[in-house]
Amino acid sequence: MALVSALWEILQRPRTGDVLVELVIFMVPLWVAVIVGVLVGWAWKPKWANLGRDSTKQALAVGDSQATTLSSLIPSFNSFKFQLPCCIPWSADVGPPSKDSCPQSPPFHSNSSPPRAQKDKSMLVMEDDLEYLWKLVEEKDGGPAWIQMMDRSTPTMGYQAWRRDLQSGPPQYRSRTVFEDATPEMVRDFFWDDEFRMKWDDMLVEAKILEECPITGTMMVQWVRKFPFFCSDREYIIGRRIWESGRLYYCVTKGVPCASVPRRNKPRRVDLYYSSWCIRAVESRRGDGQLTACEVLLFHYEDMGIPWEIAKLGVRQGMWGAVKKIDPGLRAYQKQRASSTSPLSRCAFMAQINTKVSSDYLQSLENSDGDSSEAESQDSSEKPNGRNIPKFIVVGGAIALACTLDRGLLTKALIFGVARRFANMGRRL
Repeated sequence: MALVSALWEILQRPRTGDVLVELVIFMVPLWVAVIVGVLVGWAWKPKWANLGRDSTKQALAVGDSQATTLSSLIPSFNSFKFQLPCCIPWSADVGPPSKDSCPQSPPFHSNSSPPRAQKDKSMLVMEDDLEYLWKLVEEKDGGPAWIQMMDRSTPTMGYQAWRRDLQSGPPQYRSRTVFEDATPEMVRDFFWDDEFRMKWDDMLVEAKILEECPITGTMMVQWVRKFPFFCSDREYIIGRRIWESGRLYYCVTKGVPCASVPRRNKPRRVDLYYSSWCIRAVESRRGDGQLTACEVLLFHYEDMGIPWEIAKLGVRQGMWGAVKKIDPGLRAYQKQRASSTSPLSRCAFMAQINTKVSSDYLQSLENSDGDSSEAESQDSSEKPNGRNIPKFIVVGGAIALACTLDRGLLTKALIFGVARRFANMGRRL
């Protein structure tokens, strides 16, 4: 009530200028408290805060039927989740966001039971995943428009990046990288080679092959990536597979369930993960008409367990520094492969086992789900009503509600939403 009373006194000032000055002074300590609270809260979060989420995710790994049971057991939490700001990840989620709210990688087909073990491994990544990546490449997935955030280059590499925010789900990123004097096959092997990746990607601290299919080239790998000091490291269980159409390669990597690898408190498991490429030869920017350059279209999103607004800030600040390391890594990889004494790693060998698809098959994907995608994109562009509610009532009510609730994750989510509301108010003034 003290905050509401102070805010009311400020609004009763006789002049508009005095009100604006007092509001700025009033918001500064709140901004400081929000930033410190979010960073400290996520850095020193007690272990019991993850117990509920970890237990539900362990149950999810057993089968899709148990996930349905868990959803029915917590209807009250699911109903309250939609009242929170859409930028806040909800720790009670036991699976990826719904298909209507966030275009996701096609689900893992855990109910399939092929007779042979090799076929079972190939079910990790299927034709649905190829279709999803193809639609992303052709910009026919029905999602919102991409907003460009970067355009930089070096003498041997050009880089562009875009981002888009969905109503729910983590932010999605799209990038286009063109490497001069590189073949699609070399770049394909380079990105697949985990053994060599650890030499140039300083975030990757551990990589292990869990399963592989020598028929389709499908792999299941385990990654551990290093995160900043205030976050624990992250573990990824990734299914990946490559489709080939001529010299065009669709490389799919996504998070998959794995009951054989138990969850641990550290590193923390990342379930929602999607990072896939389309690799093809393009004309060099030297303008000689030769297809001596290689274009890589990357589509990436993941739920790292960090508030998405903070994650977006970190990506924006560190993106170019991370991207600059790729080109020197590729050139070193080219030299290593050119050496006859350097053996081919297992991952690079598996990258050369591709599923062949025709261009006619890829074109047939264009007609699927076209109308429904347009309808969803139109609905997502409509803005909700309720603009006539006074700003001070919204802000004051959110602060009062956050102060009366418990001091756990729910309070952090509400205060983070208030901070976002303050930012929007500041931009409108």
